[in-house]
Amino acid sequence: MRVFVTGASGWIGSAVVPELIAAGHTVVGLARSETSAAALTAAGAEVTRGTLDDLDTLGSTAAASDGVIHLAFKHDIAFTGDFQGAADADRHAIETVGEALAGSDRPFVIASGTLGVSPGRVATEQDGRGLDSHAVPLIGDSNARLSNAQLTLALASRGVRSSVLRLPPTVHGDGDGGFVAHLVGIARAKGLSGYLGDGSSRWPAVHRLDAARLFRLALEQAPAGSVLHAIADQGVPIRSIAEVIGRHLGLPVAAVPAERADEHFTWLARLLAADSPASSTLTRELLSWQPVQPGLVDDLDQGHYFRDAAQHGAQAH
Repeated sequence: MRVFVTGASGWIGSAVVPELIAAGHTVVGLARSETSAAALTAAGAEVTRGTLDDLDTLGSTAAASDGVIHLAFKHDIAFTGDFQGAADADRHAIETVGEALAGSDRPFVIASGTLGVSPGRVATEQDGRGLDSHAVPLIGDSNARLSNAQLTLALASRGVRSSVLRLPPTVHGDGDGGFVAHLVGIARAKGLSGYLGDGSSRWPAVHRLDAARLFRLALEQAPAGSVLHAIADQGVPIRSIAEVIGRHLGLPVAAVPAERADEHFTWLARLLAADSPASSTLTRELLSWQPVQPGLVDDLDQGHYFRDAAQHGAQAH
């Protein structure tokens, strides 16, 4: 297939692109900078210059492709207060690609998330499919992302083999700069590897190479209207994560009182307090997907999260 990938040079995209190429697909990656374009070229992909706001480029490139994987999201503005703006841009991109693929039965896979879909119990692929779900907005307006996912699934009725692939809050691996890396930085800066309450809140995770393989399988095989979960670790207790961090940094591990949570963890406090486990049983059965990379705790124990601890500490402040 000739596959158009948005977010192709990002943390997940940079694993998806070589996964697709190794399977014999031709990749056309969207690049918004010279640096991203150079990285994609080096990986063996073709490059289309543009951003999520360049809807004409998105539409024409999608129309000329055999399938689309949409990974890009404006995380920069989402985490600085304009989540709705990021969700709106995402929706416009989905509408544009959907229109380009309508009636073709070509695949369209988008990235979404499991966080907040079914708080307090194990979320499955059957949860959160509609806006009448019990999703809790842990980051921005969860309903905005759910609405975009629903829009994608609805494209199945317009002749698009659409699917929504939900990622856990941590897609880990060497080079990860996300939530766990920030926890490492916070622990180093505070001199304490902390957790909230009794530390039993569960945090799902997947290695990015396992996630990349699932994106390829979704592109190749997922039936129209599928919701998929890229979950390897159903839910690692937050305390277990704190214990590994404390061991590697040589720091004490202890509960952070609720009244000090915001001061200690800043924007991560609300996420760490949420019990958000998720299952991938249905996805594994549907696509014969089996994670083979290290789980989150084993990956942490490999040590790469701690090589750049000072840098992560600076990012956390």
